[in-house]
Amino acid sequence: MKINVSLLYTEGTNCNLETENAFRKVGASVETKILSEVIRKNENFDKSHIIVIPGGFSYGDDISAGKVFADLLIHYKRDDINRFLNSGKLIIGICNGFQVLVKSGLLPNIDGNENVEVTLAFNDSGTFIDKWVNLKVNNNSVSKFINHSLPDTIELPIAHAEGKFVANKRIIKSLNDNRQIVFQYCDKKGNITDKSNPNGSYSNIAGICDISGQILGLMPHPERYVEIYQYPSWQRKHFSGDSIGILIFNNAVKYVRENL
Repeated sequence: MKINVSLLYTEGTNCNLETENAFRKVGASVETKILSEVIRKNENFDKSHIIVIPGGFSYGDDISAGKVFADLLIHYKRDDINRFLNSGKLIIGICNGFQVLVKSGLLPNIDGNENVEVTLAFNDSGTFIDKWVNLKVNNNSVSKFINHSLPDTIELPIAHAEGKFVANKRIIKSLNDNRQIVFQYCDKKGNITDKSNPNGSYSNIAGICDISGQILGLMPHPERYVEIYQYPSWQRKHFSGDSIGILIFNNAVKYVRENL
């Protein structure tokens, strides 16, 4: 079965090539689509199995990161995306893509009305952060992208200025109760601590999914760790198996192949 991925990008997107490469490495066919052209030609996603919104600074992060992309996406393509999701297909947003998904209301969509329930705000440091972080993987989450296949603690790079996950207490409780929290910043032993939180995210949240598990949004960049040698100290460590990042993309393709 051929797995088709639609990669949506626009002015300011700069992680599209890495993300294309990641999906192609796991056997998917990737079609890169400019959002304005998708809207102008009234294209839909009926022939696609996965939609991905990669990282970068879409529309220069005017207003706030991902906001313009989100407004255009939900205004013009809401019905197409709802039909796409109703057929059991997957969406992933990475960094700026995560910002797009939350500001469009697609994530976490706890109340089912696609209202904006959470946001990603400026880092507590007030600066752009570019570093590798430790993440706790909640393998009991409902996300289709995890599939109980990742180690309990992993490392991935982050690179963002607006990555602080913000939500009220009710939403945080619902995310916990619904098993929608997928990744949390932690220390090397997997402990959730203030010190291990790079940007001030509430509950150290680095990635969430929707209630169905079909949509995943995360601030870390798995597409930047699809080869072992991309790890900073790869020469000093004896790795075996696949890189962490590639597992997330492989899980998505595997899920589609086995369930659609």
